[in-house]
Amino acid sequence: MIRYLFKLFVCALFLFPLSSTGQEGAGGNPSKTSGTAAVNTRAERKKDRKKWKEQRRKEKLDRKVVKQHHKKLQTKKVRKRMKKDKRKANRTNENKREFFLKRWFSKKQRGS
Repeated sequence: MIRYLFKLFVCALFLFPLSSTGQEGAGGNPSKTSGTAAVNTRAERKKDRKKWKEQRRKEKLDRKVVKQHHKKLQTKKVRKRMKKDKRKANRTNENKREFFLKRWFSKKQRGS
């Protein structure tokens, strides 16, 4: 048993340095490589960022158009009610009570 553990230990000892050198290679730090590689990657990142911003802008515009279309389908009364409900929901979500005069003079709901 001891001989088996010794062989296992020796094998692990020989394999350990190989695994630690596996991190070094051609893809290392870009600042250590030539300056053109860093510039190319920076240019690519800038291009990608610009593309991403344009795509995000288009998506926002699309959402806005859909929202406006949905709003046009509603009547004025419905839009007012939706606005009122939205305000009430926001107030509830923020855990704020209604204005005290409104609370005092509103009809109380009685449980049955």
